[in-house]
Amino acid sequence: MASALAASTAVCSSPLASASASASSARRLRAVPPSRGIRYQALRADSGFAGNRRGGGRGASVVCTVQGQDTSIQVPEVTKSTWQSLVMESELPVLVGYWATWCGPCKMIDPVVGKLSKEYEGKLKCYKLNTDENPDIASQYGVRSIPTMMIFKNGEKKDAVIGAVPESTLIASIEKFVER
Repeated sequence: MASALAASTAVCSSPLASASASASSARRLRAVPPSRGIRYQALRADSGFAGNRRGGGRGASVVCTVQGQDTSIQVPEVTKSTWQSLVMESELPVLVGYWATWCGPCKMIDPVVGKLSKEYEGKLKCYKLNTDENPDIASQYGVRSIPTMMIFKNGEKKDAVIGAVPESTLIASIEKFVER
């Protein structure tokens, strides 16, 4: 169990507002149950992690980290120069995620798309397209909101899903176009 917990990576942070960072932070940290493989540490507000940007002594943060390897699967990017060969001429259906670096929901759905690319390996190709760097492709296919997931088959747009939707919604859309 401990080795399985140590084999994954997760980072979480939570600001703890308090009038006295030293005394109340210490009490709150003792309230966190000890666990094998998870490390936590208190950070002062002036370290840049808490909401007080002026560096006063108020507040603290707890950073939780599970030690081990990164389990997320990186989805390769497609650009204007690779669009034709990777998407339009693909023999397999292609899922293209339209995203931007500043988009929070895009970051939320990226690991889901990575997981699906692994599950449908050999049946579906998955790519992501940065709409800030490739606005012409995004506008060509009518992308007005991100994240948008589009499925292409035989060089044609077949389906689109807009927003950070549950994995089951993407699976339902993918299943219409992949060969079993």
